Amino acid sequence: MKAGVIVFPGSNCDHDAWYAVNENLHGRAEFIWHDSTNLGDIDAVILPGGFSYGDYLRCGAIARFSPVMQAVRKFAADGGIVLGICNGFQILVEAGLLPGALLRNRELKFICRELELRAEATDSPFTSKLQKGQILRLPIAHGEGRYFADERTLDELESEDRVAFRYVDNPNGSARSIAGILNQARNVMGMMPHPERACDPLMGSTDGSGVFESMVRAVPSLAR
Repeated sequence: MKAGVIVFPGSNCDHDAWYAVNENLHGRAEFIWHDSTNLGDIDAVILPGGFSYGDYLRCGAIARFSPVMQAVRKFAADGGIVLGICNGFQILVEAGLLPGALLRNRELKFICRELELRAEATDSPFTSKLQKGQILRLPIAHGEGRYFADERTLDELESEDRVAFRYVDNPNGSARSIAGILNQARNVMGMMPHPERACDPLMGSTDGSGVFESMVRAVPSLAR
């Protein structure tokens, strides 16, 4: 798998994602600057965590207007795999590639700790290597990670099996304990926890590798 890691001013998990793909998964990853209009020859896009544009206005609100996002939208529309992690999830929501919104955490505090997630939807390019109900230990690091959507949207996510992950112990007040969701075509996923920070044994957990291994498995089947 050759992945393009989008770098916005303020991204701070871009090297983590690059390392997970190159060193832990033995794939290939390259950085793509935010003002690029062409993604090049890649199999997947990763929008990493961080504080794009300093989180001014609100998280992801400015990044959605970056030139690269036009290319990301087209890539997704053509069936390409797009993963947004933490701030990347916020950007995907702001860009309209995923429904809902990410709001301030319930206690209005930044949370940075390891927690448990439960895999829900395993029929996707991001979760096919996981078992339904499987518990993953991944870190979170966010101040605006509380997923919110109206009841109709939440019901649609549930009925279409598009809730990818749920928190076992909801840390931020997310609606229905949602930690990650899929788009209708199932080729775009956003999640607040950081799988790229749980791919190396030195980090205390390799549970995040299942997300990237699933992406690797999906690449040959892409009809692009």
